[in-house]
Amino acid sequence: MADWKSRAEISGDVVYFSYVSSGLEAASEEVFVWDLDKTYLDTSFGNLRDLMRTALEKAFQKKNVPGTATLVTALKNSYIQRTGRDRLPIFFITASPPQIEGKIREKLEIDEILPFGSFYKDNLRNLKPSRLWRLTQQIGYKIQALLQLRLNLNENVRQVLWGDDSESDAIIYSLYSDICARRWSETELRHILKNLRVIGGQTETILELQDKIPTGDPVEKVYINLATDTDPDYYIKFGRRLVPSYNTFQTALDLFQDGRLNTEQVLRVALDITMNYGFSFDELENSFDDLVRRRILGANSVEKILPALKEHDLIASDFEPSLQPAKEVSRVGSRVFELDGEHEPWVPERIDYLHDYR
Repeated sequence: MADWKSRAEISGDVVYFSYVSSGLEAASEEVFVWDLDKTYLDTSFGNLRDLMRTALEKAFQKKNVPGTATLVTALKNSYIQRTGRDRLPIFFITASPPQIEGKIREKLEIDEILPFGSFYKDNLRNLKPSRLWRLTQQIGYKIQALLQLRLNLNENVRQVLWGDDSESDAIIYSLYSDICARRWSETELRHILKNLRVIGGQTETILELQDKIPTGDPVEKVYINLATDTDPDYYIKFGRRLVPSYNTFQTALDLFQDGRLNTEQVLRVALDITMNYGFSFDELENSFDDLVRRRILGANSVEKILPALKEHDLIASDFEPSLQPAKEVSRVGSRVFELDGEHEPWVPERIDYLHDYR
């Protein structure tokens, strides 16, 4: 553990471990950023006991959120097939302390995942009575980490981000997008960050990073794992770019619709969560129907994927969605941006970050 500082870039409580050259980071035009806690691994930092338990776990004891290892493997294989490159440009962000970076990297290697880099929070600095509240405050930390990563990436990069509903990730990713796009003035941004309990020093760092990054919104899609069962309607205010999902099967279906996964890869995710995590076939049907009812999964995608799910007995042969799937009306390349009917904007011009009606 003692040598982690010699291998890391440290800025306040943001600790970055890079595993590839800066040239490789900058060469990728499509990048995947995955929050580790409750999004990839089933970890928690609700209190000091959770933090210590996570720190003491061995690599093989760390548990995946159901289906995540299979989903990332599918993304990796699909990316390699689509681009001809030999590695998935994926980065992880975690509130775990950097002292356990070796254990987490070992766990990812067990899952056959080799990230480009990982961010850790130096939370052991917060084990003081006056700083304990910062153990569970992740907004400033994650926004700073994302902006530091943005400095290393291609000017025209497209980012796909994963988070969950336990650590304000919808706010974090949307505000990061706003900062990159300069949707708020400096005065407005300071006010928002202050009300989100981002401390003054970290606010200054965030503003300094904003001055250095290219102007433009790099965020193409955001997936939020509903780990604490937040009502999906809460996320409407963040726009249609953000997709709340109850499980990795729903995420895989949307990735299929956007051309990032193929039929076989979706089937593997569905098989994984049913065979290894106890998901019932009724749950798969309900998850499928939920995406249609929320007007996320369109008619063309339903027509392509549903027969395969039925053929492999993952969904009943007589199953039909409870609503007629809407037609795709806006597409850029393989990406679907709009279905037929009235919708919230893809990216709202102004999001109300300070009133959390859950």
